Amino acid sequence: MKPQKGFTLLELMIVVVLIIIIAAIAIPSMTAAKINAAEASAVGSIRAINTAEVSYMAAYGGYADSLANLGGAEPCAKSSSTACLLDQSLAEGVKSGYNFAALGSGPANGMNTSYVASAAPVVFDRTGRRLFCSTDKNVIRVDLNTGGSTIPPDAAQCIGFKALQ
Repeated sequence: MKPQKGFTLLELMIVVVLIIIIAAIAIPSMTAAKINAAEASAVGSIRAINTAEVSYMAAYGGYADSLANLGGAEPCAKSSSTACLLDQSLAEGVKSGYNFAALGSGPANGMNTSYVASAAPVVFDRTGRRLFCSTDKNVIRVDLNTGGSTIPPDAAQCIGFKALQ
C-alpha cells in the first residue's frame, strides 16, 4: 500500500481554527486603530476649518455663513461664496468617516461675528465615537458622545464640551 500524500481533515480543521482565532484577536484592534485615525483626522479638519474661518474673516470682514462658503470646486474663483480655503471634500461636509458643519452666527452689519465648526461620526462606533467642535475662540472641544449622536453639535452644545488636551 502506497503512503498517501497531503493533509488529513483533522490537520486542515486545526489550521482553520487557528486562523479564526487570530482573526478574532486582530479585527477588533484594527477597528480601534481605524476609529483613532478617523478621530485624529477630524481634529485636523476642525483645525483647518478654524484657519479657513480666520482667513475668511480677514478677507471678507466676517465669518462664513456655512462650510460650503469656505471651499470651492476646482478651478476655484475666490469670492465670499467660494473662498477656496478648504479642499472640496471637507467643504462638502464629509471626510474620513466624519460629518462636518460650520455655521456663522451673530450677524452685525450683514456679517457674522462668530461661528461654530463641528464634527460627528458618520456611523457611531464604526467610523468614530467622539464629537468635536470649535468656536471663534479657536479652542477645539471634545465630547465622549455617550448618546451615539451622528449629528455635528451646535454652538450651545459645543460650549459644554471639554477642551481637547
